[in-house]
Amino acid sequence: MTHRQRLIIEIGLGAAVVAMVTTLVGVFVFRVARPASVITLTGEVLRQDEDPTQQTPLAGVTVTAGVGARRVTTRSGPSGVFRLVLKERVEKGESVVLTFEHANYKTLQITTTHPGDQLYIARLQQVPTQAEATSHPSLPQKKVVQINNVRVRYTLKEQSTIQVGSLAKQFSAYNVGNIPCRGRPPCSPDGRWAAAITTLPIDAQDGNEFRNVRVLCLAGPCAFTKILSPAYANPTRKITLSVLNWSDTANFLVEADVIRTIVADSVRYAYPFVIGQTMNYGLPPPSEGPSIEADLDGQYIVFPLGPDLILSWATCSVEVSHEGNRVYRCQLKPGYRFQE
Repeated sequence: MTHRQRLIIEIGLGAAVVAMVTTLVGVFVFRVARPASVITLTGEVLRQDEDPTQQTPLAGVTVTAGVGARRVTTRSGPSGVFRLVLKERVEKGESVVLTFEHANYKTLQITTTHPGDQLYIARLQQVPTQAEATSHPSLPQKKVVQINNVRVRYTLKEQSTIQVGSLAKQFSAYNVGNIPCRGRPPCSPDGRWAAAITTLPIDAQDGNEFRNVRVLCLAGPCAFTKILSPAYANPTRKITLSVLNWSDTANFLVEADVIRTIVADSVRYAYPFVIGQTMNYGLPPPSEGPSIEADLDGQYIVFPLGPDLILSWATCSVEVSHEGNRVYRCQLKPGYRFQE
């Protein structure tokens, strides 16, 4: 084998080795770059109670998903719903621990080895208040404020029409009768007599409209006149009256109601649905200025909610539904109770 032949063989083997290494590196890079699957944990947090009708949603609960040393945290929304996204890979059989924490409820943990394959319902048991924990028959008990006759007051912007005046205007349709038309319009409807058209424009002024427009012939040869104006069935700011007269001068009267459309606040009421220590109510999208009216130990009080939903006797939250309605939930604070 000549030196030239050995050199050709060595170059070929080197190229083959480089190609093999490049292929292996490409496979390795492909496997490393493959994105990890995303798992979403979805559930709802409820208040624990033997009566299912008392298991109301809990908002503001801290929910943590633990996978080994990794942690992902969120909070339950106004309807108690929570969603946690695990972006890192969870190995088959690896446990995910869900922890639910709230100052007024006992901490709860749920362990799952199949994350994302179910809906997680967490029912939290309420922690007794300090007054309940330290109560003793021989000690004076703190008074519980009774809440009764609860209703929600709100306003809606509504259009209303009011009458601001009336129109009564007299005008004359001038003409001289018994003059042949001879084909020079305007003429009488049968074409025999020369006629005249009287036009009267009237403006109700800005913001006002005419409604129920009436035109009456008061005096003169009314039988030989014809009102050419449209009926004006709908309210309009401007009207133009036209009268065809083929006899002597006739006198007319135009009457109409002058109206104005205004936008005003209309007061409405909603009555909450009370379940245990929670009340629920919904308001339509355009509602404004909600406030709660209630009797506290027999004393009638109005509580404006404001944008921060601050109440001295309850903790409230709001959630907007798919239809745009606002759903409110208010949980009573310790020391208050809805009167049954």
